[in-house]
Amino acid sequence: MTDVDALTRALDERLAEADAALAARYPGPRPGRAPVHTVYVPADRFEAGLVASYGEQALDVLDAHEERFREATGADDDLVARVRAKLRDEPVEDLRVDLEDGYGGGAAAEDADVARAAPLVAALPTLRHGIRFKCLEAPTRARGVRTLAAFVDGYLGAGGDLDALVVTLPKVTSVDQVEAMVEACAWLERDHGLAEGRLRFEVQVETPQAVLGADGTATVAGMVHAAAGRCAGLHFGTYDYSASLGIAAQHQAMDHPAADHAKAVMQLAAAGTGVPVADGSTNVLPVGGPDAVLTGWVLHHRLVRRSLARGLYQGWDLHPAQLPTRYAATFGFYRDGFARAAERLSGSGGAVLDEPATFKALAGYVLRGLDCGAISEQEVLDATGHDAGRLRTWA
Repeated sequence: MTDVDALTRALDERLAEADAALAARYPGPRPGRAPVHTVYVPADRFEAGLVASYGEQALDVLDAHEERFREATGADDDLVARVRAKLRDEPVEDLRVDLEDGYGGGAAAEDADVARAAPLVAALPTLRHGIRFKCLEAPTRARGVRTLAAFVDGYLGAGGDLDALVVTLPKVTSVDQVEAMVEACAWLERDHGLAEGRLRFEVQVETPQAVLGADGTATVAGMVHAAAGRCAGLHFGTYDYSASLGIAAQHQAMDHPAADHAKAVMQLAAAGTGVPVADGSTNVLPVGGPDAVLTGWVLHHRLVRRSLARGLYQGWDLHPAQLPTRYAATFGFYRDGFARAAERLSGSGGAVLDEPATFKALAGYVLRGLDCGAISEQEVLDATGHDAGRLRTWA
């Protein structure tokens, strides 16, 4: 008769290294709330009170074009009221002060803008915030490092919350650059007496080399693991990536097949690691006359819903007028599927026999809706019979 215990011990020993590697590399979803968007603001336009101002501007455009907003989004009275409340209470969930593509200052101006912005960022009432600095390619490396170091110094000096801080590393082309960024973070932590691993960064995927390396491998997968637990997200750069493939300007868009391919690779690379993947932006803004506002809202709303359906739960917003459709699309996505998800979570799903993985996904779906304000805690409890704590355990 087979000694099952002895066989199991032998297999445990044989697979111990693989078990440890799997647990380290693929720890699963990170707990806690994640933002639904990141708002990018050029550093020379960033000022105190900007978050409240963005909320006011978003409400103003919604007031001026409410019928067109309803037409663009299909929103009913309830959804419009929810969007208005969000724009009043939390118009921006995540913000990056941009010192890269969206910034045009010279060296002296950049030094001044960083010094001015750091304490203002530290005071932001947002879930996440930080800067995007210039990339680690040779021509811009010194400038980027100088800005990063000055910002961290000013942010910490102003008492900024490290749990909210995320910086964005753009135009990454190699795993080596991610490893260099890890070294830079460790250096800054030592200089400021911080615990190892406290500084986190996003990798911006906007070059072909970040998706497919010269050896035929998915470079972005190596980047995730080279970040040594510091990677707070993979962010897709719609226009830089599209342009680098030679796609004509009029066809550069979030829903171009080339963009979809890159984001699918990013999702595969990040799956199980706890690193979220964020979609990019649309530069067709809902500004100008009524027809232009309607066109911009229709496009933005469609693209946000499209991203959500594809499992990309965060994206970029570039203008206050995009905030109404960001929240209309996001709230609509979670509210439209809430009743069915709640039914399945409550155990009364009828003919649907959910696998454990699907059950976990259902809990995560409802929690994301709860976290962003699309669904209330009382609605969750009434519909599922479970509180948010139980859902977080399942998710």
